[in-house]
Amino acid sequence: MPDLTAMHLIASDTNQDAARILDGFECPAILVTNDYRILATNERYLESFGEIEPGRPAHCFEVSHGYDRPCDQAGETCPLATCTDSRKKERVLHIHNTSRGKEYVDVEMLPILDDEGRPKFFVELLKPVNIASAESSTIQMVGRSPPFNRMVDMINLVAARDTAVLLLGESGTGKEMAASAIHQASPRRDRPLVTVECAGLTETLFESELFGHAKGAFTGATSRKAGLIEAAEDGTLFLDEIGDVPLGMQVKLLRLLETGTYRAVGNTEIKRARFRLICATHKNLPALIERGGFREDLYYRINVFPIELPPLRKRYEDIALIAKSVLEKISGGDKLHISNSAVKLLQQQTFPGNVRELRNLLERALIFKQSNVIDDSVINRCLNGLPQILKPRIEQLDIDLKTLEYNHLRKLMSAHQGDKDKVAKIAGISVRSLYRKLAEE
Repeated sequence: MPDLTAMHLIASDTNQDAARILDGFECPAILVTNDYRILATNERYLESFGEIEPGRPAHCFEVSHGYDRPCDQAGETCPLATCTDSRKKERVLHIHNTSRGKEYVDVEMLPILDDEGRPKFFVELLKPVNIASAESSTIQMVGRSPPFNRMVDMINLVAARDTAVLLLGESGTGKEMAASAIHQASPRRDRPLVTVECAGLTETLFESELFGHAKGAFTGATSRKAGLIEAAEDGTLFLDEIGDVPLGMQVKLLRLLETGTYRAVGNTEIKRARFRLICATHKNLPALIERGGFREDLYYRINVFPIELPPLRKRYEDIALIAKSVLEKISGGDKLHISNSAVKLLQQQTFPGNVRELRNLLERALIFKQSNVIDDSVINRCLNGLPQILKPRIEQLDIDLKTLEYNHLRKLMSAHQGDKDKVAKIAGISVRSLYRKLAEE
């Protein structure tokens, strides 16, 4: 254990006693003053985030984010400021600088009150979140944008519970990866994640796939077949595109969820189902209910914890990171680079097929490239001569004004290296309004 007193900027006996609290936490932890100064760290913090240079003031926003001001003044939620007001434990999902790069961290802030009940110190607990990556990754969802951050926060909140989750979003937004992330972060991670593709299955086939069938249950059933519910025992059952489940089958699915029991086709034996349920759809289920295409009681049974996956057009600042990750995955080991001009051109597209559409375009780019650099000329060649599916973002008429404004401000922020004073001046708004507009999306 390192000598924590060497990390203290003030070394009174009281502060040393407070700092010893950190030893009891099994996650990285720091002791912070109400003016954001870090007084001490525990060993796990040093292992995860590296040492803080002793002998000079170190503020949490500098070390964690590289900011020159507190988080709430840099367009993010500051748990310390919130905790100061509430005088209770607060939490937030942030992206922090670590020894391995930028990583998602679940931050909990615990106030230590003085004799008058005012926060004097804060214990900040930093729990790594591994369900998504803030750097390029070939196996995880990647992104840093506010809409992506909110989705990751929702997944992180619900993963450890057995609550039924409904993933909502357009085709190609990554619902299967989100389901996998929930499963991998859950206590069931060592048990199977079983996916049921609901689209295109008839009622009879769906029932047989889900519940299994006995030998001789129907023509061609020459042997007993276990269903996917049995395969998912003590694990996670993922019903992809649940909006396509035949209406007659929805009754049996509802009975399964209500009673936790089922029978294989052609068998009278009642079996108990043990699984965590995740559903996904790109359809508007309430509209389907209005048309009589989906049962309202089943909808309320699966819609316990809805999570919306943002379309790519609402997280354009993630495109560079996603493109890099996709290229690493499909390049076959080649070291490829995508130029800034190519990224800017990609950011001008609407991508109705979302991440899947972007991946298809980059697959074409691998064919057209002449070197290990994919530039705007390659992307232009991928776009030219194709059906008019991809159009410049500004031409899409169904994007609301608020989203257009948000995207424009984010582009300005990127072009001016995050200089909010300059961006506010260019946009003709106050810096305070800029913070608010960037936080709204």
